[in-house]
Amino acid sequence: MGSALETLCGQAYGAGKIELLGIYLQRSWIVLHAAAMILMFTFIFGVSVLRLLGQTTTIATAAGTFAVRMIPQLFAYATVIPVAKFLQAQSSIMPMAFIAAVAAVSHVVLSWVTIMKLGWGLVGAAMVLNGSWWFITLAQLAYVLWGSCGLAWSGFSWKAFSNLKGFVRVSFTSAVMFCLGSWYMLALVLFAGYMENPETSVDALSVCVNILGWVGTVALGLNVAVSVRVSNELGYGRPRTARLAVIVVVFTSLLLELFSSTVLLVYKKQYPIYFTSSQEVIRLVEELTLLLGVSTIGNSMQSVLSGVAIGAGWQTTVVYMNIASYFIVGIPLGLLLGFKFNMGVKGIWYGMVVGTSMQCCLLLMMVARTNWNNEANIAGDRIQNWGGDTRGKVDEEKEQFSKPLVE
Repeated sequence: MGSALETLCGQAYGAGKIELLGIYLQRSWIVLHAAAMILMFTFIFGVSVLRLLGQTTTIATAAGTFAVRMIPQLFAYATVIPVAKFLQAQSSIMPMAFIAAVAAVSHVVLSWVTIMKLGWGLVGAAMVLNGSWWFITLAQLAYVLWGSCGLAWSGFSWKAFSNLKGFVRVSFTSAVMFCLGSWYMLALVLFAGYMENPETSVDALSVCVNILGWVGTVALGLNVAVSVRVSNELGYGRPRTARLAVIVVVFTSLLLELFSSTVLLVYKKQYPIYFTSSQEVIRLVEELTLLLGVSTIGNSMQSVLSGVAIGAGWQTTVVYMNIASYFIVGIPLGLLLGFKFNMGVKGIWYGMVVGTSMQCCLLLMMVARTNWNNEANIAGDRIQNWGGDTRGKVDEEKEQFSKPLVE
């Protein structure tokens, strides 16, 4: 839900309406903390929900118990995610990077102490995760509140409670867009729990999904970068520069993920031993490595193009694409291959790859057919509706946009 700020703050900042950023931030806090209160009940009743979904008692109990202990992190997310989007829109990245670096080092050390040395297991993991996220939250919050953001933060205001209905709509659409993508990946692990020898299937998929998440952090960085750049340029009224940013980030992402996939394939017999000592799990991870490599490319491209969509404010359109690609094509195909044709975990993953590939193709078609002049006009209208006027800038850029990108 916080990604709504990427569109609104980014375009407002590009248009020079910096004073709106603080109002947007406070509105997002209100909306996200209300959502966190509702989502908290899914954490509390996690064991029951997983049992209703047919998960084994062992998996349901472990996951549900861990979820209850992660409730503090839920409210940390509701606070820090809007702050992160608020700072990213201003390209204020270094303070966040420094805070994250300190948190990462302390997190690794504390995780090793609590889990490995003290043997606290999931309890220790939950404690460290909660502590790390609240450290990041309080540090970033202090940076914003103590006057480091200039006109972007002028203090708390009652204006934050105005137009909440519209803000909820934008936030909800953004949330659905991201949730469909996240649930699609998590569905892999969920369905693996229904197979024969579910512990091995879940373990192997967890290893692969973790690697996919780690590699995906690069794509996530590009996602944020292109979202900020596109939203800023459209807000300023420079559609030609926004289009150039899209071209650059797509090719950059492709090259980086080709490198990552090559490394995984070359070392497919070595890397699984760092995650598990079970030979059965190691063999299954090796078998899945080719699909993992293909998935890193597809997921990276999808993430980057989603960043373009957020910067331009296309969340609603992308929601429909996600539903079609993931839940009409990808998951049904994966279940068919995995269970009907007895392909097991590989079948489920084949379905996921097909769904992700379809999503990438749809996003690429959408980007290729975009009239960026119109998008700049739409951004100007959006900022004007939410408080401001930027019409002059868009008209100035129109004459330049028809020129070639390289002159």
